[in-house]
Amino acid sequence: MRHWPLTDLSITTSRLELRYPSLEDLDELGDRAAEGVHDDGFMPFAVPWTDAEPEDRARATLQYQFRQWGGFSPAGWSIDFVVVFEGQVVGTQAIEATDFPVRREVATGSWLGRRFQGKGLGTEMRTAVLHLAFEGLGAEQAITAAFVDNPASLAVTRKLGYREDGVQLDNRQGKAVTTQRFRLLRDDWHRTPGIEIHNLQRCLPLFGLTS
Repeated sequence: MRHWPLTDLSITTSRLELRYPSLEDLDELGDRAAEGVHDDGFMPFAVPWTDAEPEDRARATLQYQFRQWGGFSPAGWSIDFVVVFEGQVVGTQAIEATDFPVRREVATGSWLGRRFQGKGLGTEMRTAVLHLAFEGLGAEQAITAAFVDNPASLAVTRKLGYREDGVQLDNRQGKAVTTQRFRLLRDDWHRTPGIEIHNLQRCLPLFGLTS
């Protein structure tokens, strides 16, 4: 798309493609949300969007993406890539920032359809957006967080070299829960061979960057 070059932005790894979603991709992502993202009785998200009927989860997934599209600016942006594995959309990997040209800090978040978990995809998709952040956009730091009772997310974060960055108490469905924060510095980030960023150059002005 000439006036919105983000539509051509993608990242590839040995197994995955992370791409700016089309409407068809979002429809398939909605299917993953409807099928389920986590076990019953456990809530890994600060905003409990999965605590809804399947069709409502699917619709909310699309509406959330539309809000990110409309709100994108150099002052504050979020890209929620769809993650494609073996020809299927399996989940989403987000990268976001506020005042990135000045702060050079990004945050990440993600989810995978439940039937695609346990294959190492979570680590691979986070590795991909960290490559975009540090190699493509020139980030200096990346932050993330997870509830302390979410061992899968914590394991991915620790595997990628983040350092613990304090804790906070959050309200999860009316109960206090401890969140562990993490920070990854550029000096602690390691390039992973085989990751490629596609069609970034034309997108840089949208991030407030020149090169």
